[in-house]
Amino acid sequence: MAIYQHRFPSADSQTVSIEARDRAQLHGWFIRPQPDTARCVIVLHDSRSGSVGFAPMFLERGYAVLAPDSRAHGESGGEFVTYGVLERYDVLQWVHWMQRAGCTAVYGLGESLGASILIEATALEPVFRAAVAESAYSDLPAIAEYRLPTPSLLSKTIVWCGMAYARVRFGLDLWQISPLQAMAQTSTPILLIHGLEDEKTPPWHSQTLAGANHRAVLWLVPHAGHTAAAGVAPIEFRQRVLAWFADHQALFYNTRLQRIRYTETRICAALLLLSFSSPSCWTCLHWASSFPYCPN
Repeated sequence: MAIYQHRFPSADSQTVSIEARDRAQLHGWFIRPQPDTARCVIVLHDSRSGSVGFAPMFLERGYAVLAPDSRAHGESGGEFVTYGVLERYDVLQWVHWMQRAGCTAVYGLGESLGASILIEATALEPVFRAAVAESAYSDLPAIAEYRLPTPSLLSKTIVWCGMAYARVRFGLDLWQISPLQAMAQTSTPILLIHGLEDEKTPPWHSQTLAGANHRAVLWLVPHAGHTAAAGVAPIEFRQRVLAWFADHQALFYNTRLQRIRYTETRICAALLLLSFSSPSCWTCLHWASSFPYCPN
């Protein structure tokens, strides 16, 4: 974190922690720019690396950044990785913590495993304005089978036995994890990013995910490998991600304004009806005239 404190000396950074549903202690870094902001991004790392590297891109645009260590990674507790069974709820608990910390507009960026977990979380609760998922897999058994260096039939057998063991031994139903199904159910706008040279998670995973939701947008990055879009096309990556968040911030406010106007119009109609049905209700007529969308 020292490099970011040097680059953003006015930023307020702190270590934070929450308790997960299974009582695992989860830890992360929360970095706020100065002046303070209510726009916040949670960045979810892949199965190996941390996620703080994206912080400067967001801090420079006035976003606060939460970079948590996923369970069984880094400083966070948890006995083992559950590939989304528990992590998707961890993400929601982090978002709720962010909201209590003053974040009124929350966005998400996930890489690889973190991307698939992010998609799963968006389908549970509509807490994100928008999300970005890079190198996500669409199906857990399929990606597990693909990554095994064994013939197809043997890979299927190994994966099935492993998932069955996880259910019997630890009570973890890995079959319930389906980013594809979550993608079809989510109402969160999601930008999918995938390198065309990705050999760990083939691009067809993101193409399948994009086909499951008409609001999703897919950016296929030439010459980029696994989670390498920011390295291959850094300027375009930055522009696309920041524009995606900014566009949906405006969309949120426009939708909210429309709902407020609709509510005011209904109140106005009710007050006018009361004033006409009861001529003595001059107060109703006065209140109705105070709403900008009531006829005067």
